[in-house]
Amino acid sequence: MGQAVNNRLMDRILAPDPNAVRPARPEPIGRVVGISGSQATVELAPRASGDDQPTVGKFMGLKTNKAVIIGLITNIAEETLAAGTGAQSYRKAARLDLIGEIRANEKAELSFQRGFSEYPNIGDATIMLTDGMLRVVYGAADANRAHIGQLQQNPGINVHIDIDHLTSRHFAVLGATGVGKSSGVAVVLRKILDSRPNLRIFLIDPHNEYGNCFGDKAQVLTPRNLRLPFWLFNFEEIVDVLFGERSGVVDEIEILSELIPLAKGAYLQYRAGGGDRMISRKRDSRDSGFTADTPVPYRIEDLVGLLDERMGKLENRSSRMIYHKLISRIQTFRNNPRYGFMFENANIGGDTMAEILCQLFRLPPQGKPMTVMGLAGFPAEVVDSVVSVLCRMAFDFGLWSDGVAPLLFVCEEAHRYASADRNVGFGPTRRAISRIAKEGRKYGVYLGLISQRPAEIDATILSQCSTLFVMRLSNDRDQELIRSAVSEAAANLLSFIPSLGIREAFTFGAGVALPTCMRDRPLAQCQHELSHERDRCRRL
Repeated sequence: MGQAVNNRLMDRILAPDPNAVRPARPEPIGRVVGISGSQATVELAPRASGDDQPTVGKFMGLKTNKAVIIGLITNIAEETLAAGTGAQSYRKAARLDLIGEIRANEKAELSFQRGFSEYPNIGDATIMLTDGMLRVVYGAADANRAHIGQLQQNPGINVHIDIDHLTSRHFAVLGATGVGKSSGVAVVLRKILDSRPNLRIFLIDPHNEYGNCFGDKAQVLTPRNLRLPFWLFNFEEIVDVLFGERSGVVDEIEILSELIPLAKGAYLQYRAGGGDRMISRKRDSRDSGFTADTPVPYRIEDLVGLLDERMGKLENRSSRMIYHKLISRIQTFRNNPRYGFMFENANIGGDTMAEILCQLFRLPPQGKPMTVMGLAGFPAEVVDSVVSVLCRMAFDFGLWSDGVAPLLFVCEEAHRYASADRNVGFGPTRRAISRIAKEGRKYGVYLGLISQRPAEIDATILSQCSTLFVMRLSNDRDQELIRSAVSEAAANLLSFIPSLGIREAFTFGAGVALPTCMRDRPLAQCQHELSHERDRCRRL
């Protein structure tokens, strides 16, 4: 009785695909001759040439009593058999990495699951997967699965990503310049916007490429409309803004560390006193209740006033010069229109933290749940510090709100801000991105990394990405890093990465059913907008 049920279920799995051009029950093309862990060896029967020939990268089915186990062909070779009394003989064999299985329930409903409940046996028949089986594996578009491309080996099969798995477990898009990475990112983010209207997306855009890609669903921030007050910068960040990598400013930095907490205390007293001038110039910094990193507003006027007061009490000329240079440097930055996004209204106190968070992270979204931060117009000297502030605030936003408003933080050119080399880039930025990667999921803050040089990204940060979209990469170090980050089955396909075409990608991980070679869903309008933005930036 049980065997009869199994036979009916297997008939359902192997039923001809009604959508195929020539519906037919798949014919066996070989048999299992070896099993080892999650791998199998299949002896292939001689066949005439055809579209369903087994080749590396295709999927093969191993028929058991209750299911069809899915294997990814990773190697095909001709093997020499032991010689008998006659001449040597050969056989054609395929190596498969076993990934999952297709099963039918009692209602004859087919489903795919990763892993497999039983191993195949020696002698079990093997088949090439039909279009119908592939559609079961990759599923159909629904509320949680979005169509992003076609299977490279079979353009008639749509590839869908699991939006929940993609956004809640971090992801990365990796590929060399010119392979269609930006258009692929735009496709994925548009699908996320369509499927998750309550998810905020914040995109770091170093080259101002994406400004027109998302229409009226995104606000685009530039130095002209951004409000990022200087007091939001922690001490490392404000020091980087004012001094960069200059040497010989240790005394000036130490003075700032003492007086910034006093300026914060003075501002609160200024507010409590109804706007009177600073009334607490003599309080010691240790008694202010603040540190140089406390995100509390203060006024440049108060800071400069404290510096001037200290300078007036000094008799040593060289010491006075240190204060004079520091005051001049602060005044220069405050009066420079390029830094208006930081120092505008510097003596009024600026915006509140709530107003800034609402602008940056779209609270409420008002029909625009996405923010594109165009960095190309910012002074190059402060870009690292600005990105550090934004990354840190994104994590703090999730922490303070306890994940009430989920946020996807996407970082283009991630190798610039999360470098594997501790001597390259800005340390606070790398630490802020690392914190999102390691702890962000607990607070509803998720990470998307985009890079053309994955080998230069901090490996600990990249390892937190559960879904990888890997486009053409020719550098050996980049390929080796990807190989260490994916499963053994997926790693066997990485030798094909240098030969991928434009807008083709291998996709691995939680967001897709199987390791998949796919071609991005065409998005002509978005590609036109990306090209237009690049041309405009070159003219500027």
